[in-house]
Amino acid sequence: MKDGSAYLNDNAQRIVQDMIHDAERLRVSVSKGPLGECLIDAGAKAQGSVEAGLRMAEAAMGGLGVITTNLDQGSDKWPLHVEVRSSQPVLACLASQYAGWNLSSGEYFAMGSGPVRALARVEPLFSTLAYRETANASVIILETAKPPPESVVEKVAKATSLAPEKLTFIYAPTQSIAGAVQIVSRVLEVALHKANDLKFPLDNIIDGVATAPIPAPHPDFLTAMGRTNDAIIYGGVAQLFVRGTAKDAQALADKLPSSASRDHGRPFADIFKHFKGDFYAIDPLLFSPAQVLVTAIETGDTFRSGGRDFAMLEKSLG
Repeated sequence: MKDGSAYLNDNAQRIVQDMIHDAERLRVSVSKGPLGECLIDAGAKAQGSVEAGLRMAEAAMGGLGVITTNLDQGSDKWPLHVEVRSSQPVLACLASQYAGWNLSSGEYFAMGSGPVRALARVEPLFSTLAYRETANASVIILETAKPPPESVVEKVAKATSLAPEKLTFIYAPTQSIAGAVQIVSRVLEVALHKANDLKFPLDNIIDGVATAPIPAPHPDFLTAMGRTNDAIIYGGVAQLFVRGTAKDAQALADKLPSSASRDHGRPFADIFKHFKGDFYAIDPLLFSPAQVLVTAIETGDTFRSGGRDFAMLEKSLG
């Protein structure tokens, strides 16, 4: 992966400008924070929308993903699906979309995602990703109901060497429409992240597409979080196109679905309660799509593993 001058960040900045221009239609609110940072509320006090969630997800992917909705006629109870495609899946998903930057401060908890991560490069993941870039402005996506406090804005500014007024924070809670959409839009990202955990060479992943049902939002945080995770774990489908041998592609396909995890088989909210709210105690291999296809482009073979669990979706999504 080559360095870029401001590839991800420039793309995201254009998406931000469109969100600001379309704020009324998207039902988002735009304001300035105390340090001059741009704040886009996509689902906290603002109503938000499905389209706002799609824009959030596109910004999170640094503009390197095509994200749409469709009606899956095979899913009677949850026909509305999000579909994510990227011809640069490693950059889009791992260098940008993955929520890997802990931006908590005091009682404020948030994990940061978006192209800002490629500037800060403070996470262990970037020891694997050689990609880096510089930019004049950046975008941060937060899964939270509150705008970032000054301490978080200052932390991001320091890590990126950007003035606060050059930073845009887009935020929405899991309980909102936009929040649910942007979280489920990570269905391709979790497949990439798990492939990296399985030590599959990232340079060999050249294209990807994934889909998952969009659950109805719920006012209770734990229920909403459970629904968005279960939509991927029990309802997500991903296809990766990879270089290399058919044997390596098959090995990846065998291990990639969520069913390969020891914690598979219960609603995510129940798993979360079982581990007393400790995300890090949950088997990380659980966070992946229910069904995967891995296509070895040099041999023409496609390997399939896992499957959607409609009974579990009905139990979780209601």
